[in-house]
Amino acid sequence: MRVVALIATYNEARGIAACLRHLRAQGIDFYVIDNESTDDTLAIVRRFAGHGLCGWDTLPRAGCFDLRAQLARKEALAARLDADWFMHMDADEFRLPPHGHARLCEALAWVDHCGYNAVNFQEYTFVPTREAPDHDHPDFLRTMRHYYAHTPHAVFQLKAWKRTEAAVRLQASAGHRVDFAGLRRAPVSFPMRHYQVLSREHIRRKYEQRRYSTQGAEALWHCWRRDIRADDVVFPAAATLQRYRGDALLTTNGARRVHLLAQPVAERPTQRVA
Repeated sequence: MRVVALIATYNEARGIAACLRHLRAQGIDFYVIDNESTDDTLAIVRRFAGHGLCGWDTLPRAGCFDLRAQLARKEALAARLDADWFMHMDADEFRLPPHGHARLCEALAWVDHCGYNAVNFQEYTFVPTREAPDHDHPDFLRTMRHYYAHTPHAVFQLKAWKRTEAAVRLQASAGHRVDFAGLRRAPVSFPMRHYQVLSREHIRRKYEQRRYSTQGAEALWHCWRRDIRADDVVFPAAATLQRYRGDALLTTNGARRVHLLAQPVAERPTQRVA
């Protein structure tokens, strides 16, 4: 069974290689939509030709981060690429099989065999801590060891689905929940490690320096990401988080409905956070 991850990138040179190596180890192919990166992202992606990379293209940036355009491209790719299953994901996400399955491709084949055609993921967000605030280096997967479960809703990461002749919709939910006629969600959520930011400087590069579309619904999609300031962020003490001890031991104890990075924005009374 062939599974293809659909990944949009912009200046992801720090982590894209680790992401793609992980997908290969999980038996997943990938198609990359690059949003006119100005760093080495695309050069790194091209090194995976013949090693999981089934295609790439460039989505014009037009001066701002346009999530709707990225989601529209992924909807179109899901209609034409040769795959049995698809995953909508970002370069800072590491999607995993549930307990009892060796690789993600095999777990999705099991879901398919059971008659389901969509999978939700439980997000575990890894963050810098007060004691270790800087992981902006190639070895971040080893050094960033503290996390919290992010669960704003029971189904918030419905991002893997079986190929369907029905129209696939991602834009209506800002990409959080795929939708199509005849959707049958698997009852078990798969785990996902999310390395949202690596350091204070990474916050500046990833969010503060990004221009966002202000058109229509998309103006509300980005919420705290659009308004965050790196100097306002206070990284949590390690003791307030879960310590990573392996994928099989990820826990939802202490789950949060709102990301820790959103707190400085939430404390500004004029801002709206989701």
